[in-house]
Amino acid sequence: MPAKIISGNAVAKSIRNDCKERISALGRRAGVVPGLAVVLVGDSAPSRVYVRKKLHAAQEVGIVAHLFEFPSNVAPEAVLAKIDELNADPRVHGILVQLPLPPQFSIFEVLHRISRDKDVDGFHLYNVGGLVVGDTIFPPCTPFGVMKILEHENIPIEGQNVVIVGASNIVGKPMALMMMQAGATVAVCHAKTRDLAQFTILADILVVAAGVPGLILPQMVKTGCVVVDVGINRLADGRIVGDVDFEGVVKKASYITPVPGGVGPMTVTMLLSNTITAAEKSTMAPI
Repeated sequence: MPAKIISGNAVAKSIRNDCKERISALGRRAGVVPGLAVVLVGDSAPSRVYVRKKLHAAQEVGIVAHLFEFPSNVAPEAVLAKIDELNADPRVHGILVQLPLPPQFSIFEVLHRISRDKDVDGFHLYNVGGLVVGDTIFPPCTPFGVMKILEHENIPIEGQNVVIVGASNIVGKPMALMMMQAGATVAVCHAKTRDLAQFTILADILVVAAGVPGLILPQMVKTGCVVVDVGINRLADGRIVGDVDFEGVVKKASYITPVPGGVGPMTVTMLLSNTITAAEKSTMAPI
């Protein structure tokens, strides 16, 4: 029996409806409207597409979103000064700097200039460190979205063998920490892993974020595995595909996410959720 195909679009729609309700409640309780500031440096076409989607999604649920653009040759000090200004603005609850940045920038310096209370992308050292002890304020959006997909489908994590293919700071590493916090036994594979299949075949839940189209073949997946494909790859013919051989693996898995329409919509949705959380926290009296 083929796998159930999990629609990230459907899960995202449900969460975005909840976001609208949270914003309405926040307005009634505290008279606050969540604000998101997006900083874009340079003229990268993909970055512009991503930013446009984020701004549209924010406005759709009722978040006030503003875009701050800089040319690719801007001095880093100008961008850092803008971040300082946004940190101090009480109308801005979330700050997002679109990556990648031009080579004159230190990504570490830029991301850690953002206030930890406004780091809705979840990249600040404070939030990353919080994942280790299970007490982060803002989980990174993509792995947070994966967790919400599994939750929505009532897929148990505790006691399961979870294999993550890809060890990036944005997806793989935080995904592993979140899965461990949920009680899974976790293996993280990467470009230097020998005989990848000997690990993937053991997975009850397989999360693939390697950026290699068709990396995971049917013979690498055990029957009944839950497969979450985070990869987004554009082929020479223009098609967008994931890291999993979908047509083959769908015949063996119990659940699988498609590409596109799987994890992608969840990443933007969790950004919205984190921004609303930041606005909610801003109204709470300090302890």
